[in-house]
Amino acid sequence: MIQAKNIHKSFGTLEVLKGIDLIIKPREVVSIVGPSGAGKTTLLQIMGTLSRPTSGEIEIDGIAVDRLSDRELSRFRNRKIGFVFQFHHLLPEFTAFENVCIPGYIAQRERKEVENRAQELLVMLGMEHRLTHKPAELSGGEQQRVAIARALINSPAVLLADEPSGNLDTKNREEIHQLFFTLRDTLGQTVVIVTHDEQLAEMSDRKIQMVDGVIHP
Repeated sequence: MIQAKNIHKSFGTLEVLKGIDLIIKPREVVSIVGPSGAGKTTLLQIMGTLSRPTSGEIEIDGIAVDRLSDRELSRFRNRKIGFVFQFHHLLPEFTAFENVCIPGYIAQRERKEVENRAQELLVMLGMEHRLTHKPAELSGGEQQRVAIARALINSPAVLLADEPSGNLDTKNREEIHQLFFTLRDTLGQTVVIVTHDEQLAEMSDRKIQMVDGVIHP
């Protein structure tokens, strides 16, 4: 699903990634762990096409994304990649249902199809009683479920999560962790998670350790 070859990333004279080779298989839940400053989030941003590598090649779902123009990359990102962050980034003026629909509208999909899928996802994630609630009316765990449904609305090839449970209490954290494996089993979803949570890392199909910009063997 994702193949990265000799990825380097520098910010000025600071080299953050120092030659990353990585393969993520379809239907795999992979965690990326390591100390702060190891380059985990930078690697996730490159896999998510939010940042371009200084050098190296990356292929996602059979597409060499480093060769796409900015316009092509934006369209690819909207349709092929779902993002879940520690802070949910829900739009406060819209309901849970509307927040989930927005990426589908941006992709210019048929409105009824988007809305039907949004409702299906929210029901699947146990949020059927919260469709018309705005983010301020939801708990942290509920907001994260809405954010996950939003990330899934366009049936992405890969779901990328950056510390998705870092802002949750123990109960909600465990539920969100289990949810990623449910998505793998029910939707065939590929998931890559940057986390400091050792429990989540150990649950994953594979744990990748990063230290000082390289993958630790």
